[in-house]
Amino acid sequence: MPIHPTAIIDPAARIDGAAIVGPYCVIGAEVEIGARTELKAHVYCEGPTWIGEDNIVYPYASIGVASQDLKYHGERAETHIGSRNKIREFVTIHRGTEGGGLKTAVGDDNLLMAYTHIAHDAHVGSRCVLANGVTLAGHVTIGDWAVIGAFSGVHQFCRVGRHSMIGGYSVITQDVMPFATIVTPRDAKAFGANATGLERRGFSSETIEHLQNALRMLTRGKLNTSQAIAKIRDEIPRCEEVEELIAFIESSDRGVIK
Repeated sequence: MPIHPTAIIDPAARIDGAAIVGPYCVIGAEVEIGARTELKAHVYCEGPTWIGEDNIVYPYASIGVASQDLKYHGERAETHIGSRNKIREFVTIHRGTEGGGLKTAVGDDNLLMAYTHIAHDAHVGSRCVLANGVTLAGHVTIGDWAVIGAFSGVHQFCRVGRHSMIGGYSVITQDVMPFATIVTPRDAKAFGANATGLERRGFSSETIEHLQNALRMLTRGKLNTSQAIAKIRDEIPRCEEVEELIAFIESSDRGVIK
């Protein structure tokens, strides 16, 4: 096991023999690190934390430390990181709290750029990109394939839908609809479907057109949300993605950005 002699590792940590731990890393008790995961240098991990295989964690990242939530009083809570993630410099990922299910989770194949913060009880899906300085408050849920632009903040309890894209410097205080593009210079506004991203990921032109039409009805049709959904059901051919969009909106507690 390639462990640098300056690394400090608790005897209760479980590190796969194919993992790499670089200089000056600190690995606490109940931290499990999977095969071929590499901690470059100066990485700090507290348990209970599970980190999967083939991840790369860059210097000064901090994973599994206690929540900043003032209601957190040291209860046992967990952090779960999947496989093949790139976790860049100064990323902070905090463990869960009793008020949020005691678990913070990150899926697979994500890019977390420098200074990203993932707060307590947040859940990030797979194949997401969180650009430099993105801040997720507690209890945030990010769907698969979402892209969040640099220095954007997501308010606690908000959801960001699958395949959506949030422009840089955005402030998200309501749910972001799946497949949509959102930009918030001051007031958050939706600008239709994330057409380029969906095309790159293999969605058919027909599906993208249906989503674009549905989002236009929601954002530009001068209808309230209930009226827009009724019109979508009447006028747009049914497809799985449009149904997902409608279900997401109808299940929103905070409302969605239009």
